[in-house]
Amino acid sequence: MNLSLYGFGPAEDRQWLAIDFGVSFAGPDLPGVDLVLPDIRFLEEERGSLHGIVITHAHEDHFGALLDLWPRIGVPVYASAFTAGLLEAKRSSHPGAPNVPVQIVSAGQRIQIGPFDVEFVAVTHSILEPMALAIRTPIGTVLHTGDWKLDPEPVIGPQTDSARLAAIGDEGVLALVCDSTNAMREGRSPSEGDVARELIKLVAEAEGRVAFTSFASNIARIKSIALAAEAADRQVVIVGRALRRAIDVATELGYLEGLPPFLDEESYGYLPRAKCVAIVTGSQGEPRAALARIAADDHKFIGLSPGDTVVFSARPIPGNEKAINSIVNSLIEQGVIVITDRDRLVHVSGHPRREELAEMYGWIRPEIAIPVHGEPMHLRAHAEFAREMGVRQVVQIEDGAIVRLKPGVAEVIDDIMVSRLYKDGSIVADLDGVGIPERRKLAFAGHVSVAIVFDGKGTLMTDPEIGLIGLPARGIAGHAFDDTVMTAVLGTIDSIPRARRRDGELMREAVRRAVRAAVREAWGKKPICTVFVAIV
Repeated sequence: MNLSLYGFGPAEDRQWLAIDFGVSFAGPDLPGVDLVLPDIRFLEEERGSLHGIVITHAHEDHFGALLDLWPRIGVPVYASAFTAGLLEAKRSSHPGAPNVPVQIVSAGQRIQIGPFDVEFVAVTHSILEPMALAIRTPIGTVLHTGDWKLDPEPVIGPQTDSARLAAIGDEGVLALVCDSTNAMREGRSPSEGDVARELIKLVAEAEGRVAFTSFASNIARIKSIALAAEAADRQVVIVGRALRRAIDVATELGYLEGLPPFLDEESYGYLPRAKCVAIVTGSQGEPRAALARIAADDHKFIGLSPGDTVVFSARPIPGNEKAINSIVNSLIEQGVIVITDRDRLVHVSGHPRREELAEMYGWIRPEIAIPVHGEPMHLRAHAEFAREMGVRQVVQIEDGAIVRLKPGVAEVIDDIMVSRLYKDGSIVADLDGVGIPERRKLAFAGHVSVAIVFDGKGTLMTDPEIGLIGLPARGIAGHAFDDTVMTAVLGTIDSIPRARRRDGELMREAVRRAVRAAVREAWGKKPICTVFVAIV
């Protein structure tokens, strides 16, 4: 969920530039939540001094919050053609989404955004058109790497522009703000070209159908799969809207020229098993994605048979392992061969390992290093590595920290409030605003509803209505819970004089407390209880 701010000028007149506007994904602790977004109230307060948002690349954790949050600030957005194309494709598939105007920029370009002179530098990553940023001001330059690696064979697109990075380093760089994801790993990240060669072997060896699942935005991987299929005289079927959107954008920009046409999922059933390669969404175990439905034998067009092969050409995002393992186990139970990066070189990281980091530090030679993009263990490892590289000042930060880079010693001088917003359907709000605390209680102990109707004298007009959701069928003594609840309700009513039963609030609270106590005694948990009282 990346969002960085660079400020220039005194506190009373500081000008700002935002880099990236990403989302994160909800875990089981956030039932029903679709996305997690940064709370941008600080930017809303400062929007008069915010000159723009620059997007380094089109991964969701770097640009996924734009459609939901951009209307709150309405500043110019700068992004590559592929990023802008994916943003528009997302917008068109979400009715009511805002039309975010994007100024297209490309590697090698240099533009002025407020007081910031921003140069876009080509790097390689697991997506098209990623760019590092050289952000120049009158008192120093910051090199913001974004996500990157050094890949000699990226399959699509240029290599990391090492010559330009070295030239920027020769000019003098105040600070390097750098990706830390693989800072604990020695050596170099393997190349996309290595994966492409392995996929050719894998498809050639397969006897039945082959289905690949990868990130929809990894166009280089999609091209490698298509070339492997072509070499084995197979046709490629695309399964999933996100894949089709990404392929359409890449095709429009000319990145997939020369490949045989991709087929729609309706064509799958007409292809002989030995002539089919499918690319499907769902590499992270998403329950509504194509792969999960295929594994459950619940897809309208796509099915797998014993001896077919499914290749996970992606690495699990932390937190998704359980969902992915469930799909893997389901496929294996059906006799499908499952291949992951633990078995063969079917995926490589888009982030730099330590040898690549060493090259970056050799080119840039910054006065200050600020590790970003990683968990605390990665950030600490990167900080130690930067010191080993001879960087004199290394600043380790947490979300919300304001770091003074110059003048004076680089250090954390202040912090701003940081929190999260949650997208639930079409609603974006804080934790309470989308009802998460109550949902957690529902998930833990269920819900009891009680409806009671009295006449004007406090006499029951009819038997109470009771509804139970998420409770066990019977308590520890073997009694049905609806009987337990009804007994508690009637006992409470009988204990209150008729004249006082006309106090609706008193009755609601008395019945609610009695029901929760009775259920707790029979179960050991207290459910949410809603009581409706009508007096007619």
